[in-house]
Amino acid sequence: MPPAAEPSPHGAALTWAGCWRGARAILAVLPPVFVFGVAFGIAARGHGLEGWIAALMSALVFAGASQFAALDLWTKPIPWLPLLVATFAINARHILLGASLRALCRGLPAWKVYGSMTLLSDLNWAALIAAERRGERDLGYLVGAGALMWLTWVTASVIGAVAGGLTLDDVKTYALDLVLVTFFATTLVGLRRGRIDDLPWLVAGLAAMGAVWFLPPNWHVLAGGLAGGIAGLVRDEMTRS
Repeated sequence: MPPAAEPSPHGAALTWAGCWRGARAILAVLPPVFVFGVAFGIAARGHGLEGWIAALMSALVFAGASQFAALDLWTKPIPWLPLLVATFAINARHILLGASLRALCRGLPAWKVYGSMTLLSDLNWAALIAAERRGERDLGYLVGAGALMWLTWVTASVIGAVAGGLTLDDVKTYALDLVLVTFFATTLVGLRRGRIDDLPWLVAGLAAMGAVWFLPPNWHVLAGGLAGGIAGLVRDEMTRS
């Protein structure tokens, strides 16, 4: 957690007040985060990992999708190259997420910016972007939400590792795997500014679907993000001309 700080000369800030706002805002999505953390702990034990290794992975990696992907590839001997490629493909979207926050980071010391990015995830990024539309300018919003999510994820992973004899069937039986998808869908609707956003969103969706069919697993998010970003740039240039 960062110390209290005054906004930088460029308007960026990272304060305790911002952290508190972010932590409160993310409370609604902590239950599904907890469920998936428990699911990871259970799955990790099912793949032969010791409980403390599963907890350590959650604490250091803090990336649910790539952690599950790592479990799918976890064999003896460990296939390091496929493991690295898969985790890069899944997490490459963070390059785009981080780039979209550049304006909120401008003027802050590098250690604050890079320290904050260690807690970057899809959920607190989406929450911050939505809050930014309402006037939020404090990077602490991302940090507070991320820190609470990290604590929830690690705690849940430990619980799942301890209760490793359970099954994961209930996650899909009760549609708990759809909770995060629903969160993103509702957030996306709230971020829509009008018809100006329709073209890049459509291009991103089509590109992601095409990547699912024609590219190796896990590359669809990056493909969709890049295609949508390029479409947005082209739209802006056409609007200016």
